[in-house]
Amino acid sequence: MEAMIFAAGLGTRLQPITNHIPKALVEVNGTTLLELCIRNIINHGFDRVIINVHHFGEQIIDFVANHSFDAEIVISDERQLLLDTGGGLKKASQLLVQDTPLLIHNVDVLSAIDLSDLYRRHCQSGALATVAVAERETSRYLLFDTEDNLAGWTNRKTGETIWAKPQQKDNVVPLAFSGIHVISRQLTDRLPPAAPYPIIPQYIAMARHSNIKAYKHNAEEWMDVGKPDTLATANNFANKHNIN
Repeated sequence: MEAMIFAAGLGTRLQPITNHIPKALVEVNGTTLLELCIRNIINHGFDRVIINVHHFGEQIIDFVANHSFDAEIVISDERQLLLDTGGGLKKASQLLVQDTPLLIHNVDVLSAIDLSDLYRRHCQSGALATVAVAERETSRYLLFDTEDNLAGWTNRKTGETIWAKPQQKDNVVPLAFSGIHVISRQLTDRLPPAAPYPIIPQYIAMARHSNIKAYKHNAEEWMDVGKPDTLATANNFANKHNIN
């Protein structure tokens, strides 16, 4: 099974730490976020991992070259142009070799989510994509109908809302996206050519004609390592959930 780790971002929320290293190499309990993510993915049965790089990308390339993992590690090089999540996925799709769904995981996310169950539920559903979501406080939410199909997106701060299924607007549940998702291989064929664009608007557009499913998990199983002052909390989270 194949997976992709989004590790190309600038890591601006983790400055000043990321003024000299990529966010993927920020450490939690002495281990980089990248290594924690790779190990977690491998532990759930994935044997090929694509990592996209941009910000201090050569450091990530060197890190992978100097570490041994029980999986094939492949680099999707965006050092010339940062492509965001949608464009980055489109570019990386050229490197896929297995005819199986693809797990996608943000590098700055720690989780104890059962990735095997997420993957299995996606395969059983026949959905175009399945996104891990939870009930937690945030400014932006994905909106799901009563059958857990993506119906829209909203920004609570700005009031902006984009509907895939406006007929459901009076009967939706807002859930926060956790930066972990599984896509069916044909989804990459529907993406525009590789250029800088985010994936969520693409999901909204596709949800008008295809099912994008919610995978609901406990918010306490998940943590975004987004700012320097969250690193101490991240250490405790990793210890609690035996992430090492």
